[in-house]
Order: sequence, then C-alpha cells, then structure tokens
Amino acid sequence: MADTPRPVLKWAGGKRQLLGVIDAHLPPEVENGKITTYVEPMVGGAAVFFHMREKYGNTLSKYYISDYNWDLFVLYRTIQSRAENLIEELQKLADEYLPLPPTQKGEKEGERISMYKRIREEYNLDEWDNQRYLDDGITFRRRPTDNWVRRAAMTIFLNRTCFNGLYRVNSSGKFNVPHGRYDNPDIVDEENLQAVSKALKGVEISVGSYEENLDMVDDKAFVYFDPPYRPLPNTPSFTDYHKAAFGDSEQAELAEMYTQLHERGAKLMLSNSDPKNTDEEDDFFDMLYEEFNIIRVSAIRAISSDGEGRGAISEILVTNYSEADYGIQGNSTVG
Repeated sequence: MADTPRPVLKWAGGKRQLLGVIDAHLPPEVENGKITTYVEPMVGGAAVFFHMREKYGNTLSKYYISDYNWDLFVLYRTIQSRAENLIEELQKLADEYLPLPPTQKGEKEGERISMYKRIREEYNLDEWDNQRYLDDGITFRRRPTDNWVRRAAMTIFLNRTCFNGLYRVNSSGKFNVPHGRYDNPDIVDEENLQAVSKALKGVEISVGSYEENLDMVDDKAFVYFDPPYRPLPNTPSFTDYHKAAFGDSEQAELAEMYTQLHERGAKLMLSNSDPKNTDEEDDFFDMLYEEFNIIRVSAIRAISSDGEGRGAISEILVTNYSEADYGIQGNSTVG
C-alpha cells in the first residue's frame, strides 16, 4: 500500500519479520487507549515504530524515537521535514550510478565501484563529524540544512549499493562496507519516502544514549527496547552500528534502566538474542531479567557480515507485564 511506511534502510537485526509476534505480545492497554505514549530509544531501522504508528495511530497520541547513531537521527529528521529535497538529491545519485555498467562477479574495479568509493570517501570526511556540533546541527528543532539532506541521501545510497545492505562502522566511526553487486538497486523509493515522511509528522526525534531520552516515560507509556544484540559464540556479530561498544556491562546497565522504568509504571518490551541457541547453560538474560517475563521466539535472521549464516534462530522478548493475565501465549514462532 502506498500509505504504509516501511523501513528506509536495510538494517542488521531489523524487526519486520517479527512484527506479528511483537504485536501479539503487546499489552492490551496499547489498543484500549490506556497507554497514550510510544517510546523507542534504540529505534534503528524503525520497523516496530512504523508498525505502531500505522496500527495504533488512533489510540497512541505521542511518539518519541531516538538512537545513538547520529546518521539515523539526520536521516529521520530530514525525511520528516525535507522529504522532497531528499528525493531530489537521491535522484541525482541514481541518475549517475544506474547507467553505469553493473559490477560483475569478481570485479575489483569498475565505474560503479569507483563512484561508490567516491561517495563513501565523502561520507567519511572528518568535516561531517564537525558538522554534528555546529549550531544548525545541534539545535534539533530547526529545519535540517542542505548538508543534512546530502548526508541523508548518501546514507540511503550507500545502504542500497553496499555489500549485503550492511551498515557497519569501524572503531573510528567510519563506514567501511565494500561495494555490493546489484544490477538495479532501488535507490529512490519515492513512494515509501513520502509515506515515511507522513508517519514521522509530529514525532519527537532525538539523538543520544537511551538514558538521555527517557524523561517522558510514565505510567501512560509503552517503551520498546531493541538494543545491539548480545553476540552468540561462533556466529556473526552485529553490534557495529556505532563506534561505541555495547557489551555485557552495557546490557546490565540497560537492565537496570528497564527496572527503573518498571517502577515508574510504564509497560515495557525488550528484544535480544537468546544465548541458549549455543549454550543451554547460559542464563545471562534469564538472570538479568529474572523478575520479568521472558518469551522465546524463533526468527530467520537475514543479514550476516559475510552474506552467509542465514537461518532459524531463537530470540527473546522481555516484558514487565503478566501475559497470563491477558491470555497471551508464552511461546511463539515466526518463520
């Protein structure tokens, strides 16, 4: 449907395929109007946000999304208020890239690869780091600048043309994914960009750590956490969305915040990997969230660092409400 927004970026750990399961485990207060605020402080590809906005727009009246990744902030703010300019900038990139000969298997140099590397080099310029702290960058409520439009366009272009659609940065925060091999990548999805822009109207979009973006949470709020997943042994790791690490200590800190929000009366849901996929004795999350409800669901993970490693894997949902009281089943599977 033209008016149904979809994620703009292909994002490691995206939740599109799990939306049915997530929806089935939402607290009823979301639908009956007792919850009026939706908060997602680790929004990533935003699949869950778009679902909530589309399905529960009549009951939820306030939306707050944020992420630690500055490029996501720039992207969503630009789509929110300058979608037409973004589409124009993307079209320029597409008009230059698509007529070039498609990259052949094993080809290490070529016209498309050269253009991709040029855009990636521009994307990684140090001056973009400085731009984050300029007055027109840090005053979040101001209209995004032309520099932001260019930055957002490059984010989409690189995501649509890089290897496996993988967003990854190195320890210096530089995008380092090689060129992909696609004959006709969909660089300008104008219909979806317009739908996403519409969905973002009136939404509070912020940048920063999740701790900095939870002041509005009260007993009228539903908060969904989708942190970088805890890596499983001998499987690809997808925590390189930002140069800042997110290890076990950060997972524990998040659990502490989860408990604090529970004490405020908010309804909460959190997604993460299930360590029992590789070690039945690994009770990391069972211990971390022992006071809460842990639901194990099955998902097909579609992104890996080498393009392989696809298949069914168990993940967890952690909720702070008694699903038994709601008549919700505790074990779910999605194919």
